[in-house]
Amino acid sequence: MLSRRQMLLGLSSLPLAGCAPGMTRRGTVTASPFGQLPDGEGVTLYTLANAGGAVARVMTYGAAVTSLTMPDRNGRLAEMVLGLDDLEAYRTRSRNFGTTVGRYAGRIANGRFMLDGREVRLETGNSRHSSHGGPIGFARRNWQARAAATGAALRLTLVSADGDQGFPGELTIDVTYSLTDDNRLCLDFQARTTRPTVLNPTHHSYFNLSGVPGALIHDHLLMVEADRFTPFGPDKLVTGEYRSVAGTALDFRQPKPLGRDIAATEEQMRIGGGYDHCFEIRGMAGRSMRRAARLEHPDSGRAMELWTTEPGVQLFTANSLDMVGRGGVVYRPHCGVCLEPQHFQDSPNRPEFPSTLLRPGHVFRSRSEYRFMTI
Repeated sequence: MLSRRQMLLGLSSLPLAGCAPGMTRRGTVTASPFGQLPDGEGVTLYTLANAGGAVARVMTYGAAVTSLTMPDRNGRLAEMVLGLDDLEAYRTRSRNFGTTVGRYAGRIANGRFMLDGREVRLETGNSRHSSHGGPIGFARRNWQARAAATGAALRLTLVSADGDQGFPGELTIDVTYSLTDDNRLCLDFQARTTRPTVLNPTHHSYFNLSGVPGALIHDHLLMVEADRFTPFGPDKLVTGEYRSVAGTALDFRQPKPLGRDIAATEEQMRIGGGYDHCFEIRGMAGRSMRRAARLEHPDSGRAMELWTTEPGVQLFTANSLDMVGRGGVVYRPHCGVCLEPQHFQDSPNRPEFPSTLLRPGHVFRSRSEYRFMTI
């Protein structure tokens, strides 16, 4: 008989969720220690490897992808994501490298919103607004993990208490990472709550398809399947409107180099300090799985497509990054690009945006795939 905590953590004989289409069972998962947190709790690093040699490493702290290697057009494997060397660096210096962000990705204005006629007040730390789920959001928690019996799949589970960072309801959330033999890194979210709450998790890897540590992403070609984006006001809070990308630096309807307009002086680029905007992906009705974006690095021949059920994708080009990263490499502004599938910022205060409300008895589900290929 399973205890309530075991059931909450998903430690049962039920199969792991994952990318069933095209997924094979030839991949493997291995585990190794990755240090201890200040309270003595251990952190584990899991290595997911597929039949072709691609590898994804995921640690329990932050449910974070610490490494992802993919081949170029000549079959040479190289690192695709920014990262750090050890747990202490992730705990004290990370800029959300590869993390699972939640409960709510992005900002909630003034750290408050109305829910069923009651004002909810969130923890904001030293900031005016709630950001990425609060000072101790999901990216700063040690998740429980269970590897699949076969194949390269790993489920991580977190139980977030009622009132955690001010959010109502005890929330039990799973994220399952699957690495398929056709080089897809798949993420499946599932969550339940004991009280009405809001939820907007996302994945926060910084990608660089060149395979050259510290290289800028200006030469990467990006296409986004979006005609509109959600603009910021001067305080970098969304205004609640949808605005056409036409005639702006945010027009990625046709592939263009990320560096072409990244220093544009138009208002939205000045407010964001570069690209830091959420796009409304076409075909949102029904939340079907569809392509959100395509990123290419012509020199290496690598390409990556993001497919998702989410209504939006946040484009962020590491505009203020300045630190020493993995292997002593200097990470500078624009040396990585995030493509974060999610709902829109401040949706709990913006009825014009798709709802992020989750009620008891309902199950939140979301799927995203980062599909790697060569050109």
